[in-house]
Amino acid sequence: MNLQAFFLIILAFIVPYVIFLSIKQTQRRQRLPPGPYRLPIIGNLHQLAGFNHRSLKLLSNKHGPLMFLQLGSFPSIVISSANRAKEIFKTHDRIFSSRPIFYTAKKLTYDCSNVSFSPYGDYWKEVRKIVTTELFSASKVQSFRAVREEEIELMMGSIEMSSGAVNLSELTHSLSNNIVCRVAFGKKLERNGRDGSSRSFHRLLHEIQKLAVEVSVSDFFPWMEWLNKVNGLEARVKKHFRELDKVFDQILEEHLDPKRPKSDHGDLVDALLRFQNDPAQSIALTDNHVKAIFADVFTAGTDTSAATLTWTMTELMRNPSVMKRAQEEIRREVKGKKVEEKDLSQLMYLKSVLKESFRVHPPAPLLVPRETLESCRIGDYEIPANARVFINAGAISMDPKSWESPNEFRPERFMGSSVDFRGQHFELIPFGVGRRICPGMNFAVQLIELALANLLYRFDWFLPKNMTKEDLDLEEESGITMHKKIPLHLIATPAIL
Repeated sequence: MNLQAFFLIILAFIVPYVIFLSIKQTQRRQRLPPGPYRLPIIGNLHQLAGFNHRSLKLLSNKHGPLMFLQLGSFPSIVISSANRAKEIFKTHDRIFSSRPIFYTAKKLTYDCSNVSFSPYGDYWKEVRKIVTTELFSASKVQSFRAVREEEIELMMGSIEMSSGAVNLSELTHSLSNNIVCRVAFGKKLERNGRDGSSRSFHRLLHEIQKLAVEVSVSDFFPWMEWLNKVNGLEARVKKHFRELDKVFDQILEEHLDPKRPKSDHGDLVDALLRFQNDPAQSIALTDNHVKAIFADVFTAGTDTSAATLTWTMTELMRNPSVMKRAQEEIRREVKGKKVEEKDLSQLMYLKSVLKESFRVHPPAPLLVPRETLESCRIGDYEIPANARVFINAGAISMDPKSWESPNEFRPERFMGSSVDFRGQHFELIPFGVGRRICPGMNFAVQLIELALANLLYRFDWFLPKNMTKEDLDLEEESGITMHKKIPLHLIATPAIL
């Protein structure tokens, strides 16, 4: 080994240690929130097996609802109670509204150019406004009613024609995927690509979502990004990104084709291309920006709705009395062959079932991590600038200080209650809170309510032979959105109406 290589190796160990000592010295001058004991260099990484809402909840139970963790090079804050969330977002919403940059998310979202992962600033404000106006505004959501009804009817027909148990996890994902495709791109995406590959776009998105939350050493130690070349992560990210990019390029090509027939109102792609070519716009949208928004709409718009429908049906099968009451309400109030959107306002118990499902199974229990723009004080504690922030919505919605018998699935708790999930009641924040609340919330809820009401109205549901409700598992699959790990298979019998 030559002398130069020797000094480089020594430097690789000394620099992180010097950084660690500097961080420790800074922390001594601050009064940070309480947290577990930290080891040199790695901090608290060794205490987070699995790094999910459950492991963070266990630590917060010991150290409090506002907890400090040192995750490698990054100071981090975990919020695990409604009171702490309210205290923060009522007074410091802007400070807590940026996003940290993670290795895989950056690579898969065109350098964090989408709404979900973009840092707080003018670009994020502009693209969020475009997406909200062109896809998620109240008038736009209402204009997509025919699409929702058509796709739900197709799903109902598929269930009626099935023999044996139906895979509800797959059906609900196809439903939400088809609706999102039609309103965003003007058509359903074909399951087979141009090259004849049998890999479905749905499967590609699912793999990308899992990859996007895969932990990289460089997410905690940026100077070790070179390891991603060695362990194969960089190669896998590039492979999946190329496939995704190819699909999005095809969508752009089709929309730029002058021979393409125009619809009456256009779709999201038409709107983005219109903004892209408008010199009056305050930001210049590149093709990569447009494709980043595509990816965002797909993953956020498809996954949360499908996961919620699956978890809700799972809980209804585990709680037959709740299922019976929900069906009785729908069949009493609805007059016709199917539930229409005009009927939903009368189904108060169904709405309570959905709220309880959001409480027990929030689609993204850790939400999307945030980052502080500057330092601030929360009570007696100093919150550092550039700290990563994890809002444990899963822990908050199961907190016994806010909820009586939180482990029980009891929709009755919401009957006559003003508590809602739209960001004003901090004990129930499945879509987030403040500036970063999910812009597609109304779009998702309208779809979920209509699909769930029709599933319960038109069919009676049974477990497969030799299976009891105790056999229904609640194991979660890792990812930003928590899907049921084992797909839900049920037997459907058309109801006598």
